[in-house]
Amino acid sequence: MPFRGKVPHEPLHPLHRAFPPFRPGPVPRRSPRPRPQGQGRRKPAPAVGHAEFALPVSTTPALPAVESFADLDMPAALAGNGVSAPFPIQAATLPNSLAGRDVLGRGRTGSGKTLAFGLALLARTAGRRAQSRQPLALVLVPTRELAQQVTDALTPYATKGLRLCLATVVGGMSISLQASVLRGGAEVVVATPGRLADLIQRDDCRFDQVSITVLDEADQMADMGFMPQVTALLEQVAPDGQPMLFSATLDRNVDKLVRRYPTDPVVHSVDPSAGAVTTMEHHVLHVSETDKHTMPPTSPPATGE
Repeated sequence: MPFRGKVPHEPLHPLHRAFPPFRPGPVPRRSPRPRPQGQGRRKPAPAVGHAEFALPVSTTPALPAVESFADLDMPAALAGNGVSAPFPIQAATLPNSLAGRDVLGRGRTGSGKTLAFGLALLARTAGRRAQSRQPLALVLVPTRELAQQVTDALTPYATKGLRLCLATVVGGMSISLQASVLRGGAEVVVATPGRLADLIQRDDCRFDQVSITVLDEADQMADMGFMPQVTALLEQVAPDGQPMLFSATLDRNVDKLVRRYPTDPVVHSVDPSAGAVTTMEHHVLHVSETDKHTMPPTSPPATGE
């Protein structure tokens, strides 16, 4: 039968009575461990991400800058269009890019990077004709909007006397139409990495004839996670081609590209890293849902960019 009464307390062991009750007190501080002689406090780890890296130093002297587009050795069709005085980045890089040198340029938006690489690309492609699905020059950009801006800026120069065909290859548009343009023979392709990779997988584009490659806004492509696609595309271009890399910043995100692809590049910078853009204006146009597809496209005024 189970026991239903109270359990009697057992008497304490004699050892329990020998110790007073525990009362918390101050915690003793541990003496610091002695360091070996000559060893100081641990230095903080270097910053990563957007930190600057040492730019490569060209071993071949760069050609001097020019004061006018008329001083450049390029087709007359490229010297007009109402632009006579080059921007600083154009004046410094065009003499070298026209001569076939690899170029590394840094400049903020509005500094004239588009014509800095675009005029050299068109001049060195002039007189050649692309075969089906085999472009001769490639411009990689991070966004569809920038691809359209580059195409709009270069089309007047490409079609005026040079008869070069530009193909814009971006997502959000018909891939069948883009493949059709490439099959018809486009000398210059302006593309975003993702859509261009899709067309290559479909065998609608090959790079075995590409001799000039431009990376525009390379830092933004790195920030958007496009570096694996970009490097995979660059590996398909002929190693003896002419790469040109233009960017608003040159940080460690593009370090691998700079170290791997340009050979003895001409380096020119017109702005400090991450320079602030103080000349840009933003305009917002509010339209209704039914009117947004009927609004006429607007184009920026013609400038050196």
